[in-house]
Amino acid sequence: MTLKRVLSGVQPTGDIHIGNWLGAIRNWVELQQTHETFVCVVDLHAITTPHDPKSLYKSSLSTAALYIACGMDPNKCSIFIQSQIPAHTELCWILNCLTPLNWMERMIQFKEKAIKQGENVSIGLLDYPVLMAADILLYDADLVPVGEDQKQHLELARDIASQRVNSKFGTKNNPILRVPKPLILKECAKVMSLTDGTKKMSKSDPNENSRISLLDHPDVISKKIKRAKTDSEIGLEYGNFSRPEADNLLSIYSIISGLGKEKAALNCREMGWGTFKPEFTDAMINILTPIQKQYNELMNDKGELNRVLEKGKNTAQEVSHVTLNRVKEALGFYTSS
Repeated sequence: MTLKRVLSGVQPTGDIHIGNWLGAIRNWVELQQTHETFVCVVDLHAITTPHDPKSLYKSSLSTAALYIACGMDPNKCSIFIQSQIPAHTELCWILNCLTPLNWMERMIQFKEKAIKQGENVSIGLLDYPVLMAADILLYDADLVPVGEDQKQHLELARDIASQRVNSKFGTKNNPILRVPKPLILKECAKVMSLTDGTKKMSKSDPNENSRISLLDHPDVISKKIKRAKTDSEIGLEYGNFSRPEADNLLSIYSIISGLGKEKAALNCREMGWGTFKPEFTDAMINILTPIQKQYNELMNDKGELNRVLEKGKNTAQEVSHVTLNRVKEALGFYTSS
């Protein structure tokens, strides 16, 4: 039986934190057991804002190494770097020419980021949802794991595929592009900041205490958790809107401790913060230690890491070439094969 195909990726900007891991990568590890899985380091997206070339190179390798250290198995999935597959930018240009400008202008994240960048905002920042659509559509993905804040971008990809490509150049029985479906990630899909339980944990937050990076030293983890925002009540609980930090920390703890939501809630319902935080710290350090160990081994063995990326690139090139040629033929471009 043919496995359903899944595609996802993370930008190599900033340090990957526990929100990225618990909300996304951890789920990809499970998906690779039952799906044909492609995971990419989306470095082309990383240059939509000012960047340092040396840092981009290093962080691209670092992100790939963290994928593997977190459990992505190169024998079960394809791990590759986006910019090494020319079809991403080629399909993006084709889709640009088919996508109405007003579709892009209504994208919420562009509006938010454009305000921050002011006059320095780039065309790439406006256009990166089309590149994201190209990323997804190139691999005939059946499913795309997304959080609530990314649903609008997936809907754009679906609209481009169905309304701008398939309806114009294909037929109902012979569509050009596969229209992917969202796979809404399960528990803890949205990990909140340690300093404000109402805001999502983010790489771009200037306050480093707001997040725990996967590569943080145990001493740093301990300090960040000690400084994490709490409240004056005894006992932790889920779903109390007046206690967002309690809900967030308990949700994270239920996963990293291995207890699950019900048992964690039972164990912590009468626990004070002075008791909870050391337990939370120990659980975090214990679960990140093996990830950090494997990561360091990979970064010290660049030959093995390059082998994994080369293997992933070859698979991605093969699949993306077929899709790109199908699109080009449908639009009337000359193709030699």
